This record gives sequence, structure tokens and C-alpha cells, in this order.
Amino acid sequence: MTMVNEGGAAPPSAFGDGAVLEVRDLRMRYGSVDVLKGVDFSAHKGEVLTLLGPNGAGKTTTIEVLEGFRMRSAGHVRVLGTDPAEGDEQWRARLGVVLQSWRDHGKWRVRELLAHLARYYEPYSTAGGSRPRDVGELIETVGLDPHADKKIATLSGGQRRRLDVAIGIVGRPEMLFLDEPTAGFDPQARRSFHDLVHQLADEDTTILITTHDLDEAEKLADRILILADGRIVADGSAEQLAAQLPGDAEVRWTRDGSRFVHATPDGTAFVRDLFAQYGDEVADLEVRRPTLEDVYMSMVKRHETGQGHAAVSGFAEVDR
Repeated sequence: MTMVNEGGAAPPSAFGDGAVLEVRDLRMRYGSVDVLKGVDFSAHKGEVLTLLGPNGAGKTTTIEVLEGFRMRSAGHVRVLGTDPAEGDEQWRARLGVVLQSWRDHGKWRVRELLAHLARYYEPYSTAGGSRPRDVGELIETVGLDPHADKKIATLSGGQRRRLDVAIGIVGRPEMLFLDEPTAGFDPQARRSFHDLVHQLADEDTTILITTHDLDEAEKLADRILILADGRIVADGSAEQLAAQLPGDAEVRWTRDGSRFVHATPDGTAFVRDLFAQYGDEVADLEVRRPTLEDVYMSMVKRHETGQGHAAVSGFAEVDR
């Protein structure tokens, strides 16, 4: 996991070999306002990262810098080994981008548009011919079979969002950026999308997702990044981040028909003692620890109110 040291820059050894995405001390200033004050993180092949943060934290700005759509003020950035500011067409063909909204091409039909876009990737196909995706299979993958021959202007919001995802992955990207990808999805469509993300990760696609859906972040991410006060203030799996939040575990159980609740700093030891004392009399055991929502709210509140200046990374908490 990325460690954050004094001044916000990650040590050179933090990323190691084989990083698909490298960000060190990324800064962005608009006029006199510093939006990004030293962002540090990395990603490796097949990793799924989610980027969380309140509105205005700089999530979209960070993504746009990595995609090469926005010039940074300072810092080191490499995506697939290339500085996004210098990326050429061949580099861009290796990326997939799903923006928050894209409402162009209303007169095109779904199948026609995807087939048209797929042709742009054909010159960059590998020797094995793996790029682009077969359009028919892609339409089936994103659940647009019944709407393949409809004009895009007639699609519902959720259907249009599925098309956005299809556009983002038609070129079989090595690095995929998803900005609020499931906005407008119904529960079934969201579950199908989650299955697709896992499938893409299994194919060694590296994925960076911005979302406000904490449940979605927890389900999808290998690592969760929390952006606040212009820096990454937390970096780790949901379990690792929850373990860093001060607070007792809550143990719930029943015995002889009665329900018990106990708060303890060491849930494992308490449960061991509980079974040693009561054995099979203990039933309906449940141990609750701080959730990702608890971590997120605590970290954001800490930085919004100026109550603390720390970054959680992996299994350590260190001063910025």
C-alpha cells in the first residue's frame, strides 16, 4: 500500500515494478485555489480501485489528469508507462473512459454506433486480434440486446448508461476509468455491472472508479482511496481501513432466549472467552466492526473541520 510521508510525496520505492498507474505529488491549482495538494497512489494490473470523496474534493480533476484531458500543475504521473500529457493515439487506444454523462449521437442506433467506434481500434489490434471486442457479444454483456437497433435518443437513462459503459470497453482497454458509472442503474442493472467489473479485472484490466455509493465501493474495490483536503487521506481495502478507525467492536449474541450486546476493543478475545464460558449455549453470534461508511465519514469530517491531518495507508496511520 502507498505510504504518505511528510510533504505529501510518496517515496520512490512505494510503487515498485509493474505499476500500471503511478501518481506522485499530483497538484492542481485553479487561479489561487489549490484543488489537489499532493495526491499519491498507484495501481497494478487487474486491480480495481475506487476513489471516494465529497463533491469538490477533486475526484473528476484527478481522473481527467490521468486520462490526459487536463494538464496538471505539478507532480509525476504515469499511466501504462506514459505521461498522459504526452500520450499519443496508440496510448489512448489502450484506455477506456466512461464519463459521468455523454449525450451525443442521439440519432445513431446502438449497434451502429458501437460498430463504428470499434473500427477505430482495429489498427491497434494485437497479433492475436484481441482488440476490439465483438459488437454482438458486447451488447449482450451490457444487457442491451432488446435495444440494439433502437436510436440512442429513445433509450432510458439506465439504458443510456449501459451504452456509456459499452463505449468505454469496446476497445478492450488495459486501463479503464469509470466516473460514477452506475448512476441511473436499477438494482438488477447494478448487479450486472458489478459482475462485468469483476470479469474485466479477471482479464487483467486495471480499473479506477469514482463513486458516491459506498456499498458499491466496498463490493467492487480491491483498494479504496479517500480524497479529502486535496490529498489521499486513506488507502486500503475496506477491512484494512475499518481496522484503523478507533472504536470498539460490537458483539451480539443470544443465550437461553435472551439477547446480549457488548462493546469490546478486542472482539476475537471476547468471543473466545464467551465460548469458553458458555459453549453451545451461545447462538446467533454477530461481531460488528466499523463500516466503510464510518471510516469515510470520520476521515472526511476530520479534514473538513481541521481536526486532524493524517493519512491512513494499509496498516499504518502517519502524519502528512
